[in-house]
Amino acid sequence: MSASAAAKAPGRAPLDLSPAGTAAPWGRRVRHQAAFEARIALRNGEQLLLTLVLPVLVLVGVTRVASLDLGEGERPALAVAGVLALAVVSTAFTGQAIATGFDRRNGVLRLLATSPLGRSGLLAGKVLAVLALVLVQVLVLGAAGALVGWRPAAGALLAAVPALLLGVAAFTALGLLLAGTVRAEGTLAVANFAWVLLLAGGGLVLPSPLGAAGGLLPSGALGDALRAAVGARELALGPLLVLAAWAVAASLAVARWFRWE
Repeated sequence: MSASAAAKAPGRAPLDLSPAGTAAPWGRRVRHQAAFEARIALRNGEQLLLTLVLPVLVLVGVTRVASLDLGEGERPALAVAGVLALAVVSTAFTGQAIATGFDRRNGVLRLLATSPLGRSGLLAGKVLAVLALVLVQVLVLGAAGALVGWRPAAGALLAAVPALLLGVAAFTALGLLLAGTVRAEGTLAVANFAWVLLLAGGGLVLPSPLGAAGGLLPSGALGDALRAAVGARELALGPLLVLAAWAVAASLAVARWFRWE
């Protein structure tokens, strides 16, 4: 996502008020904010390129190029697992960091934080929006995977749920931490560079070149957990614990260092 697209994004959602003019219940405000954030992302061409088009292209590429080592198991299943991990990073980290960074620069975060939505509601809305977008990605990439030979099983899909949820938690927190501590232009550069770096050697689509040490990175843990789930229909407890640790640590860092303006 470019700086120009982020700067020109439509304004934030208006407050949801009852007929009496009082603020709606907290849960409804969060749902409305989440729906608004998800619609904005789905209407943004550069966001769609990052979250859907590029992952589909990567899926087709790694499935067809036999010289790429995806690990042990059925190639289509391993490709789908890796691209799902990439999709989570695209939405939860890169897209969220850039959008939030420019909202912060433009003063939107400060205004919403003092509204009835509040800081907790705004952050909860962002997390729910990411979950909704990841669900769309799972459906689209699952359909694309079926076209390249993947035959999904119920056990694989169920085993993938914990990895997807923990991946969303960890990378959304990391994206918010970046957006809340670095200037918007710096966030744009770092988020895009990190996406390329993690795709190339972070253990998302391909096994990490760092070996066992790569599994301690959130990207490597997410890739390993999804490959175990989608490829072998197993819960990889080690990678899941690593993701949980990153999610907790990054969330605590956001609570401590996130700046709203």
